[in-house]
Amino acid sequence: MVKKTKKEEIQETPRSEEKVEKEQKAGGEDDLSAKLQEKEKEATDNYDKYVRAVAELENYKKRALRERTDSIKYGNENIIKDILPLVDNLDRALQHTGNSGDFEAFKEGLKMLQDQLLCTLEKHGVQKIECADKDFDPNVHEAMFQVDSDVHNDNKIVEELERGYILNGRLLRPAKVSVCKRVKTDYCKE
Repeated sequence: MVKKTKKEEIQETPRSEEKVEKEQKAGGEDDLSAKLQEKEKEATDNYDKYVRAVAELENYKKRALRERTDSIKYGNENIIKDILPLVDNLDRALQHTGNSGDFEAFKEGLKMLQDQLLCTLEKHGVQKIECADKDFDPNVHEAMFQVDSDVHNDNKIVEELERGYILNGRLLRPAKVSVCKRVKTDYCKE
């Protein structure tokens, strides 16, 4: 073996360190390149997820709008199905009016139809407002006029002119009534 001088050893050492550094840089560049590719793939995946989420949101909005439109359009379907038998019964009653001269039977049939209709309305949350012998309540009654009376107490309902209804706790239509105004009899004493 040939022995190297110190000068040659010194010169060789930096070269070998340079080689090591270059190799590390090359290895580091490969590592950075791999990391960059990994991050680009992750960014592509995230963008794809974003595009899918936006598309799903748009589809949800369209579906919700369509369902809302359908519920408005067909929302009364159940009550209409319940009222159709009433229409059938009215048709039958009208057919029998020409054949029968019995007014009492006709009157009884109309009463049955009214009861059937009220039951159908109650099934769907409609309640009638009771007025007979009640105090006037401006929340559910509409006073059409006042009646002077000695028989009724002041502010009592005398007569129901048109029935009022409540739908699921909310006033649908107020009852139109006449209200008693107590007649005051003042006698002058001289």
